[in-house]
Amino acid sequence: RPGAVRQGLPLCRTFWIPIKHINFFTMKLAIFAVLVAAVSAFAPSAAPARATTKVEAVEGRREFLSAFGVAAGIAAFAPAANAIRDYENIQYLGGSTVVDVNNANVRVYLKMPGLYPSVAGKIASNGPYKSVGDLYNIPGLTGAEKDLIKKYESRFTAKEPAADYVIDRINNGLYR
Repeated sequence: RPGAVRQGLPLCRTFWIPIKHINFFTMKLAIFAVLVAAVSAFAPSAAPARATTKVEAVEGRREFLSAFGVAAGIAAFAPAANAIRDYENIQYLGGSTVVDVNNANVRVYLKMPGLYPSVAGKIASNGPYKSVGDLYNIPGLTGAEKDLIKKYESRFTAKEPAADYVIDRINNGLYR
């Protein structure tokens, strides 16, 4: 009965359940279906298991133990993974007044008025630099921009480029 009403509530055509209870009922039905599927995955199969002999069981154990021994031997003599956990020059990436021109992100130069975005973009995109003096050799740098670099030269350092940080010099994925 389309549009049927019972106790002032519209009813679902299929189950004759008040519509406000449909989402709750559907959720319960879905949970029940998931539980039935999970239980049936662990139910024993109808096919009987093949009987094994003692000899086959011993062979299976031998294969397992030999494979385990090989894996344990490889793990025991594996070289140590000497990963760099802490970057020793992390303070120069924006956490102090000194900035590493080879590894720092372009947004670090926001702390130095006048450098961001034009001069900072040129510094970040033209590295790596062997020394801070190499900054004055950036192609397309105007006299005013060179004066700004001279103003902040004492706040720059040129550390060895680190691949983990060089890749994010121009765009580190932070957006407003």
